[in-house]
Amino acid sequence: MDRPEIEVRRSKRRRRTVSAYRDGDKVVVLIPATMTRAQESQWVDTMVARLERSEKRKRPNDAQLARRARELSDAYLGGMAKPDSVRWVTNQNARWGSCTPGDRSIRLSSRLQGLPSWVVDYVLVHELAHLLEHGHTPEFWAWVDNYPRAERAKGYLQGYSSAAHLEPPPGSEDDEDTPVDDVER
Repeated sequence: MDRPEIEVRRSKRRRRTVSAYRDGDKVVVLIPATMTRAQESQWVDTMVARLERSEKRKRPNDAQLARRARELSDAYLGGMAKPDSVRWVTNQNARWGSCTPGDRSIRLSSRLQGLPSWVVDYVLVHELAHLLEHGHTPEFWAWVDNYPRAERAKGYLQGYSSAAHLEPPPGSEDDEDTPVDDVER
């Protein structure tokens, strides 16, 4: 894996703490101005590794995604939603996820990778619920609402969509009666 571009910012006000965050393709590392170049180098390596581990946890692979779907089905849908496949896809730019009940497949947009895990869980529960109820019926929403953070996740996705100037997801107040089969942006 290629090392990302690194920007080190020294601060006279920072005394003992070091932090890092990603800004686009660049990693910004904040360190005290009093650090030596050797300490800086060591801390940059440490913080880049921490950031990459953290980001990796937020991007499960397809097998981990399928395992999580089974866990969520057991926890919130009585174990009745049993997909045959669950995977990430890169070709969903207008949807967060989709479900094909006929072949019991679920696909999540790779745009979800890096979002909070409880938001990804919500989209998984939404798609799993389509294995039980095909449309966005009251019964469907009752299944989805078994997930305790459903309303919070809907709000998060609405805010994210609004900030990115995307269409609101189904289930929002603006889209309450639209019979859409999948979670859109």
